[in-house]
Amino acid sequence: MQGFNINESKILKRILSFDNSKGDNQNPSLAKKGTHSNLNHQSSQNPTTCFHHHTKKIFVGSWNVGGIEPPKNLDMEDWLETQNNMADIYVLGFQEIVPLNAANVLGPQNRRVSRKWNSIIGAALNKRMPIKKGERTGEPQKVYPLKEQEQVCEKSDGGQDFQCIISKQMVGMFVTIWVRRDLYRSIHHLNVSSVGCGIMGCLGNKGSISIRFCLHETSFCFICSHLASGGKEENRRQRNIDAAEILYRTSFPADPLHDMPEKIIDHDRIVWLGDLNYRIYLPDFATKSLIKRRQWETLLKHDQLKMELTEGHVFQGWHEGAIEFPPTYKYHPNSEDYIGCDQKQLTKKKRAPAWCDRILWFGEGMKQTKYSRSESKLSDHRPVKAFFKVDINVAQNSD
Repeated sequence: MQGFNINESKILKRILSFDNSKGDNQNPSLAKKGTHSNLNHQSSQNPTTCFHHHTKKIFVGSWNVGGIEPPKNLDMEDWLETQNNMADIYVLGFQEIVPLNAANVLGPQNRRVSRKWNSIIGAALNKRMPIKKGERTGEPQKVYPLKEQEQVCEKSDGGQDFQCIISKQMVGMFVTIWVRRDLYRSIHHLNVSSVGCGIMGCLGNKGSISIRFCLHETSFCFICSHLASGGKEENRRQRNIDAAEILYRTSFPADPLHDMPEKIIDHDRIVWLGDLNYRIYLPDFATKSLIKRRQWETLLKHDQLKMELTEGHVFQGWHEGAIEFPPTYKYHPNSEDYIGCDQKQLTKKKRAPAWCDRILWFGEGMKQTKYSRSESKLSDHRPVKAFFKVDINVAQNSD
């Protein structure tokens, strides 16, 4: 990609000031506050349109499942919190849903596993309405609008039934979005953009899947990514470059009639989730000692991503909630022990614990109400989750 041989600061400056549609080099963080900010611009162009302001709850989750298929009886409650804390929209991003081998990389797309994940997710979200025998539980590659006969479940008395509006797989990465059935007709301009990063990106293992849509008159963009791995200094730099490349290369179809944004940064509400792979700048023994004492604040002072954010090297203007949970990587599967912490479980691969799995957001009108992890032992990563309360504009004539 042209422009990525120059130093990182120039790359990021270029990325974060890039306006694909106008080319005026306006800083997008300032543009968000201006009077021409994407869909909100419609109200200024049409002063006779009145808007109501509604609040919706969105769940965002990310999980690197390490190439392990989910068992049919996998308990999703701890992650999705479907017991008493249901959201209006669920955005779930996965990494490594299939092993990175020649058959999966070079062969036809293996959608069997993504269908299995959708089946389990649909059953968890719609537990009040069991799927009828022979009824399909989700169409992994369907794009809105779904036809009536393809809906996930029947109407429930509580109005809490969910259906998959879109899901997308790129080799090991997989994103699936579920909404309450009474909301899905208010969703429009649903689009997907995928980007491969670095050498591994050519194999589909590193990069991003971005999905955008509008809920009423407010635009959303969700980026699920898997950035460069490794604990060396060059790996840190590559992660920064990967993030910048995703921002630069991701684009969505133009729609001048509706003033739709083409670039990630120009949407109203933006969330970035995934295995970002940033590590902790401490010796292994010090990291593990601080984990045992639950000294998260001290550990986070040495967290690569926090340091990069503070120094303005990556994700300028983005936010992350307070981390008050243990590092999510790297565990022995089916164990509570980090790799190297249990002397009885020897391994050639030594990995220091790290908060590899993260959720960030950009834009106004969003309030994060929860940021935590779940304790499923399926893989060597623990899943992370965040709840957001988001403001949306609803035209007075909308249903």
